[in-house]
Amino acid sequence: MVVSILTHPFMAAAACVAVALALLATTSSAQLDPHFYDKACPAALPTIKRLVEEAVAAEPRMGASLLRLHFHDCFVNGCDGSILLDDTPFFTGETMAAPNANSVRGFDVIDRIKGAVNAACRGNVVSCADVVAIAARDSVVALGGPSYDVPLGRRDARTASQAAANSSIPAPTFGIDRLASNFASHGLSLQDLVALSGAHTLGFSRCTNFRDRLYNETATLDGSLAASLRAACPRAAGTGDDSLAPLDPTPARFDAAYFASLLRNRGVLHSDQQLFAGGPGVADALVRLYAADTDAFRRDFADAMVRMGSLSPLTGSNGEIRYNCRKVNYS
Repeated sequence: MVVSILTHPFMAAAACVAVALALLATTSSAQLDPHFYDKACPAALPTIKRLVEEAVAAEPRMGASLLRLHFHDCFVNGCDGSILLDDTPFFTGETMAAPNANSVRGFDVIDRIKGAVNAACRGNVVSCADVVAIAARDSVVALGGPSYDVPLGRRDARTASQAAANSSIPAPTFGIDRLASNFASHGLSLQDLVALSGAHTLGFSRCTNFRDRLYNETATLDGSLAASLRAACPRAAGTGDDSLAPLDPTPARFDAAYFASLLRNRGVLHSDQQLFAGGPGVADALVRLYAADTDAFRRDFADAMVRMGSLSPLTGSNGEIRYNCRKVNYS
């Protein structure tokens, strides 16, 4: 089944924006190559895979965290490892931006991987941005998801932007039009939006991200789910803010349960349920497709991850390869 984003006027306009932005990124992304480290450090990818598997085995939730780290990196000025940088006297980093504060995690795992890769390569060969991209793929595979070739050769940013993180990362309060517009601004299609949202088949969300939905969107939220979530997430702000809820019934297994949940109005986040309104829309059709055809979801998710991971990479002589992912080399 092929779904065209051109069947809706808004999506047709968004598609034009996406195509234009994708063409702008073609030159730099074309320089990425899955075999980039085959000669420079053949031990790099096996080392990353081993440490990701260890981290996910110790804490399955870490798989979702490493996947999300890649997403939040790529959506802010491209996939350049900027999300990993600590604050400096010269810039405020992205870790305390609204979409990331008390939420994005996995930095210690990336630190361990980077140290092990530097040792395996006998030098500073693999960029932090590439480590994050590979770790995201290996996390998906460790939890039963599809494998895919990760284009490599990204270099690392020398700066970060909290302001850009605040404005570029889509919020759980966004509606479908705003979500589609945000993804189009990054050169990604509506199909990419729905497929990548399927990453919520893994992991958990904090109460602060779904409290409004619990108490103000009862018409679009399954009653039994609402009741169970309210027990851990009271109406009053500041009470239970850090309580976690799984984003689908199988948060440690990569499957299509997320989409099946949307069909039953059991999307935990407002932005999740916005993908399915029960009508004839393109997003609705994709949700139905992925709920019924797991292979289609796995295929489209893998393809979308490659496209997202190729957003505006630094290549060639741009940026640097950071020795320590948390700080630029001169500091």
